[in-house]
Amino acid sequence: MTTTDHTPTAPAHPAATHPATTHPAPTTPAAAHPAATHNPTTTPPPTTATPPPTTATPPPDPHPQKLPLAALLALATAVFITSLTETLPAGLLPAMSADLGVSESATGQTVTIYAVGTALTAIPLTAATAGWRRKRLLLMAMAGFAAANTVTAVSGDYILTMAARFIAGVAAGLAWALLAGYARRMAPVHLQGKAIAIAMAGIPVALSLGVPAGTYLGKLLSWQVAFLVMTGLTVGLLAWIAALVPDYPGRPRGATPPMLRALRVPGVTPVLFVTLVFVLAHTVLYTYIATYLDGLGMGGSTDLVLLVFGAASLLSIWIVGTLIHRRLRALTLAAVLLVGVAAAVLATLSDSPALVYAAVTLWGLGWGGAPTLLQTAAGDAGGDAADAAQAMLVTLWNVAMAAGGVIGGVLLGLAGTSAFPWTILLLLVPVLLVVVISRTHGFPARRTATDQ
Repeated sequence: MTTTDHTPTAPAHPAATHPATTHPAPTTPAAAHPAATHNPTTTPPPTTATPPPTTATPPPDPHPQKLPLAALLALATAVFITSLTETLPAGLLPAMSADLGVSESATGQTVTIYAVGTALTAIPLTAATAGWRRKRLLLMAMAGFAAANTVTAVSGDYILTMAARFIAGVAAGLAWALLAGYARRMAPVHLQGKAIAIAMAGIPVALSLGVPAGTYLGKLLSWQVAFLVMTGLTVGLLAWIAALVPDYPGRPRGATPPMLRALRVPGVTPVLFVTLVFVLAHTVLYTYIATYLDGLGMGGSTDLVLLVFGAASLLSIWIVGTLIHRRLRALTLAAVLLVGVAAAVLATLSDSPALVYAAVTLWGLGWGGAPTLLQTAAGDAGGDAADAAQAMLVTLWNVAMAAGGVIGGVLLGLAGTSAFPWTILLLLVPVLLVVVISRTHGFPARRTATDQ
């Protein structure tokens, strides 16, 4: 429908003209008086029962300038549950292994099997559910966590526990593949990086508060209580998502580019390589942190060490969220170097508890912002293939988690816990090299305006 443009009150945006089309006299501009006395064909009042509105209701702003914090915090809580479900056994290995009747190395594979579930299913499930509405998919993933954590808590059988952990990993594959993109869609373009940082804040919160709290509950009550508390948190989150998180449609069939095509996009392969090896280096030690501290005579301080690590991680993600729009490359280099220095201290000076705490602080400062840095780098490098790049990142992330659990278990059996920090140093050498040489694509010195 067209309208005349001579009225001085005509709005600048075409979408705002639609309310005027509901008036009974479309051939005249909107008048200040309800009586249409200027209509030459009608002397009585208008025959319609509804008079023209006296106030105009503005249409919703399609480009909000503020972040929907309540919805983003719900996503951060989903990230918190996803991350904590994965890493909670790290602080409970001795108690879990005793109750399940297996070695600590075998119990460490509860982290590995979780990562295997994610790695095997992230890409196929992402492709299969690409057309599903996002809110429905997120609710399904969180319900999967509630069920898996409940079974883990009540199971006294190692095989059943491993099966429940695999199902939790499948739920994580669904969650990780959509959470970063979900956060991006909630925000205007210039705030998308900050929206992802808010959502990913659930990771350091899980590390700083969740794992130490779970470890404390395991000591105070039992490790089963820690997993039941996770179920309760997840049930509350389901209600939160249903009430406050907006829904978005999935992609039309055929709109998602093939995964392998994304590998040909400049910059994607370096980001994926860094993700794989950096996460592997971190996981080798983190999975067995309680066992490692036992070897140093600090087993009674596991919850405090994890608290220090998590607090440093929180500071890291705040710094990354503040600077990532301009300093992605510098922050990534700093992250790798900080973790490397921490590993060097643990390798050579771990007989001093004070230096162990200092090393753990550096480790947290380097690692805390890594998920945001790597997911942002993958999204920037992928461009139109960003969703495919993110799905591959999720898969490789969990391949690294699984491999870290296996390699850590092998190292524990062959060389003891002292081999962990040296392994980290060895793995970080190619990571640092790839970040340094990926100056044009992958980890560019200057991000483009559209990336910001």
